[in-house]
Amino acid sequence: MKQKNHQAKESVVNIRIRLLLFSFLILNFSFAFAQTATEMDTLLASDTVSVAKAARFVLGAADLLPAGLSGAEAEKAAYDKAKTNGWINAASGEAVTMKDAAFLIMQAFDMKGGVMYSLFESPRYAYREMVYRKLISGRSDQAMKVSGQRLLLILDKVINRDK
Repeated sequence: MKQKNHQAKESVVNIRIRLLLFSFLILNFSFAFAQTATEMDTLLASDTVSVAKAARFVLGAADLLPAGLSGAEAEKAAYDKAKTNGWINAASGEAVTMKDAAFLIMQAFDMKGGVMYSLFESPRYAYREMVYRKLISGRSDQAMKVSGQRLLLILDKVINRDK
């Protein structure tokens, strides 16, 4: 009985996530066309996202990538831009952590933070700022590896925060 309840809850959560992602794609036309369906499916299925892939989706959502790039080309351009700007310090193939994803998002979207973030502008305080703003919700830790599903949910909240 417990297993059936657990499966039913998982099913409801999966449906909600799919609806949220569908609305995300419909409401954010520029981002939807910048990503191919295959890339989105691959990202959604990923338990961990590489730093380069996170940079590709975050910078794409922030309209900071040249038009027409896709796949590995887009990942390299995004990683290079984020690395050059000091938004990431990890190697491109490493799994992105919650604090590094938060810092990358805050920098790419030019988000202002609280006192500590303004003083130190570091991944730690970017993570804390995004938790405070409820852009990162649920169970998380700053050293936690980010899944593709989680990255898209956070990006959806960031993009729609002022709407």
